[in-house]
Amino acid sequence: MKVLSVVGNRPQFVKSAPLSVALRDHGIEEIVLHTGQHYDPELSQVFFDELGLPEPRYRLDLHTAEPAPMRAGIRSAIAAESPDTVLVFGDTNSTLAGALAANDTGVPQAHVEAGLRSGDLEMPEERNRIEVDRMAAILFAPDEHAGQTLAAEGVPGRREVVGDVMLDATLRLAPVAKRRSHVLDALGLEPRAYVATTVHREANAVPERLERILAGLSRVDDPVVFPIHPRTRKTLDDAGLEVPPNVRLLRPLGYLDFTALASQARVIATDSGGLQKEAYWHGVPCVTLRDTTEWTETVRARANILVGHDPTAIAGAVSSARMPDERPELYGDGQASERIAEVLVTLRP
Repeated sequence: MKVLSVVGNRPQFVKSAPLSVALRDHGIEEIVLHTGQHYDPELSQVFFDELGLPEPRYRLDLHTAEPAPMRAGIRSAIAAESPDTVLVFGDTNSTLAGALAANDTGVPQAHVEAGLRSGDLEMPEERNRIEVDRMAAILFAPDEHAGQTLAAEGVPGRREVVGDVMLDATLRLAPVAKRRSHVLDALGLEPRAYVATTVHREANAVPERLERILAGLSRVDDPVVFPIHPRTRKTLDDAGLEVPPNVRLLRPLGYLDFTALASQARVIATDSGGLQKEAYWHGVPCVTLRDTTEWTETVRARANILVGHDPTAIAGAVSSARMPDERPELYGDGQASERIAEVLVTLRP
């Protein structure tokens, strides 16, 4: 059996790592296609190097987030390889392009992380999730809630609740990160004595919102460490926004260094969906710089608070954030990749 895995951004590289191992263990041939949606070396090649992912057979190197050129390139790869299944991950434009290309060519598409909804249709990621799920032949949901969402929407694909492949990666790689990374020493940081921040969502990478987020972070007593996404850096520079004295901007970090930084923070403040989950698994309270989240269980568990871009709310939430004494196991048991591979094996021609 042959699958074509479409990846294009940081979370997709991470999610695909444990799944690549499981596919190989089950005798499934995997061909990796990198769309080039993240083309900064610190946000792409570093993951292949650090995580030991199979080198992509196809690199589109498009340096764009537009789905149309990615769709055409993926369609060409499908024609050349004749895979049995196209695997797409998450909710990015690379995800949508892979799903559309599979649909164009009549190859079944499997969506890893299906059924997530934030309820915010202004987010392009939300629209991507809905469209991809409607086209998927197999929907790999991270939990029962996501599976129920798919059932309620009446999507035609086969639903499988498997857990979250990101948890698989976190359980395997977080201990490695702590052993191998020296990022805290290099930055002069003490564990649990700083705030780790990321901002990359399209809605926040605009001058008005970014300025308000920085204003909120400026009121935090802790040092704030901010590995800055290229899109956010461009907004910051183009608008001439002032960075508060307690906020330390860094270049994007490799996965192991970033994981070591995030897992030992006192608080994580982010607009990333994946990092909300990782914070929960690391036992670090999360402040989400959005008004909605697809990971609602972390909010119900009181481990995550939504603050949007209000400076006062950001400062207050970061200052008071604490993990609850007891928290439920969320998003599986670390065996999602194995379950996905087992399902795919049943489709062997």
